[in-house]
Amino acid sequence: MSREIIHAKNFAPEAAQFILAQARTSLDERGAFRIALSGGNTPQPVYREFARISQEQPWERFHFTFSDERCVPPDDAESNFHMAKESLFLPAKIPDSSIERMRGEIDPHVAAQEYEDCLHLAARQRDEHIYRHDLLLLGLGPDGHTASLFPGTPALEENVRTVVSNFVPKLNAWRLSFTFPLINQARHICFLVEVKKGEQLIERVLRGDLALPATRVQPVDGRITWIIGIAE
Repeated sequence: MSREIIHAKNFAPEAAQFILAQARTSLDERGAFRIALSGGNTPQPVYREFARISQEQPWERFHFTFSDERCVPPDDAESNFHMAKESLFLPAKIPDSSIERMRGEIDPHVAAQEYEDCLHLAARQRDEHIYRHDLLLLGLGPDGHTASLFPGTPALEENVRTVVSNFVPKLNAWRLSFTFPLINQARHICFLVEVKKGEQLIERVLRGDLALPATRVQPVDGRITWIIGIAE
């Protein structure tokens, strides 16, 4: 596993250019670009900028998935899909056929199984034993969680399922989430974080503190890039 750390003064533009470069490489090498989006507030300006600079892309060769989702309807303000739709999908005119939404509005166990089945089918169509993202975007929560893999929750220990429903006691809510077996199969993983979220927390993950879920993101045969937005 190789790791690169980019300290970005212009966080959104630099991150958007990084994503575009990964897309072009993947399209050239494999004829498609499989990208998993993360939710929360941090990637929103990145998605807006990516939409702005990515006009005239062959969107039919893109496949957008989500690394996690809140168990809410797709038009809810808390929905990761809603955020991506408003900041990226609509501005860039990305067709629905290129987007795989997690259905947060239905029973979480059913939704997780449905999404897992969808990714398994896509993998089999390429003769893969497991779905491989070309780029998988992740964030970092204040407790060290990433996707919806929170400390002390059952999903952390899942080693068979690739998508699960995960109950988070401190939120008293269900989440849908990729698991480490799927995350760590990605060709390239990119953490999008702002240094204001805590330099000490970021350093703990980078040092390998296994008490933090994000530390367990260790691709089997891929790379990790950290794009860290720094205060000017």
